[in-house]
Amino acid sequence: MRVFFLVFLFAVGTLSAQTYEIGIFAGGANMIGDVGRTNYILPSGLSYGALFKWNKSKRYAWRASVIRGSFTADDTKSNLASRVQRAYAVDNAVTEFSAGLEFNFVEYNLHKLGPAFTPYLYTGFTYFRYDFNYIDALQVQNLNQKDGSFAIPMTVGAKYRISQFFIIGAEVGARYTFTDNLDASNPEGSNFEQLRFGNILSDDWYVFSGITFTYTFGRKPCQDCFE
Repeated sequence: MRVFFLVFLFAVGTLSAQTYEIGIFAGGANMIGDVGRTNYILPSGLSYGALFKWNKSKRYAWRASVIRGSFTADDTKSNLASRVQRAYAVDNAVTEFSAGLEFNFVEYNLHKLGPAFTPYLYTGFTYFRYDFNYIDALQVQNLNQKDGSFAIPMTVGAKYRISQFFIIGAEVGARYTFTDNLDASNPEGSNFEQLRFGNILSDDWYVFSGITFTYTFGRKPCQDCFE
């Protein structure tokens, strides 16, 4: 956490050039928990959303996004025999709101003519809403209620400027959540104590993987900011 804090301060205090991006994200979603497959990247549903970036320099950009994704956790498709025999299947969906810092591995100058390419990392803070489910009598019970939690996004990607105004990218982002009930295995509340199963000491993850397409705008604010 100290490293992230120092990076944030450095980005704010020493960098002045800026330009903006607005665009879309589209791809797939999967969950890693106590039900279904254990693959880290294997989408079982769709994800889509919008994102905004404020490029503070050739190395850093503030980023905000809203993304919705759905996924299915199916024991019968797992490589674990115990899960296949249990045969639970859970559908869920998340809507997340995320903000943080995107770090470019190489200098990425959007105010210079010609192509620009860089791998990048993104992290920050995420809040998401999801369906509150539990499993009873081997069936998933949906109370038609939503629950909310926080997550830490850990995203790696690459982006390429295809023209003066358009950028295309690809990324995979894992979210470590602070809930263990995306798969209906650990519902909170005293009424559900007998219905909990799995590793209650390990929270769930979900992953968005896909492409981004953004439009850039905003003038270069000073003569030498991006030189």
